[in-house]
Amino acid sequence: MKIVILDGYTENPGDLSWDGLRAFGEVTVYDRTPYETAEIIRRIGDAEIVITNKTPLCREVLDACPAIRFIAVLATGYNVVDVKAAREKGIPVSNVPAYGTASVAQYAIALLLEITSRVAYHSEAVHAGRWEHADDWTFWDYPLIELAGKTMGIVGFGRIGQTTGRIAKALGMTVLAAGSRETEAGRAIAEYVDLDTLYARADVIALHCPLFPETKNMINRESIAKMKDGVILINNSRGGLIVEQDLADALNAGKVLAAGVDVVSTEPIRGDNPLLTAKNCLITPHISWAPKEARQRILDCTEENLRGFLAGSPVNVVN
Repeated sequence: MKIVILDGYTENPGDLSWDGLRAFGEVTVYDRTPYETAEIIRRIGDAEIVITNKTPLCREVLDACPAIRFIAVLATGYNVVDVKAAREKGIPVSNVPAYGTASVAQYAIALLLEITSRVAYHSEAVHAGRWEHADDWTFWDYPLIELAGKTMGIVGFGRIGQTTGRIAKALGMTVLAAGSRETEAGRAIAEYVDLDTLYARADVIALHCPLFPETKNMINRESIAKMKDGVILINNSRGGLIVEQDLADALNAGKVLAAGVDVVSTEPIRGDNPLLTAKNCLITPHISWAPKEARQRILDCTEENLRGFLAGSPVNVVN
């Protein structure tokens, strides 16, 4: 059996092993594949199993590669695959659900703590000699913020949102939740409210919702106007949730005190993204998902997905 991995580098830059997949057949791994249909088709060739992360598999690719029997996505999101075309051809598409709950929630809090405590900034200042030559025994260049007693509003209160909420409660914060069906587990962590109430009451807003038509551009000039002056915004979900120019304007005007984002609307980020020049905006390169432990879970789940398909009982099928 021929197995091709079209873009393996981000999942496994060398610290994991593909050997579990090699047990199923002949594996060809490409670190990256250009997003050009002809090249994608060439690299798939007569492979029966195609594994992708972000390399798109459109109808034209599926039409040109009739040997494909199964597609595995090295991620939870599967919009890179034309799942309708795959279903018409009888090709199951499986994804990896719930691998990054702990790491993504941890990273959301890390962004918040950097904004409120500025640990990295002040460490760099000390290493640059500023403390050595300071007039006083201490100094700080940003207002330092205590989170205890503040309110965090979480939009999207599934597994990741609830994990973030539990950490926020441990820090002494009150937690509000919106955008998800109420559950007993959720009510033990947060008060469920509508979005407008969340915007009005939250000192910190964390986005943990998927990108759907109804959530696209949900953070915009109008919704920001409903928020508290000096609100902090955290987004390590999907860049398309935010109208980036509107957020940049709010940061520069001081309406939003600070933002921490691990995702942007176009990735890699473009040089003209307005958040790059906005005040008090932390931007990291979509790495919430990337701890080794989380990537190992992706690989383990992908192996289970392939094992299930070969046994005639596909799992985590999205089409």
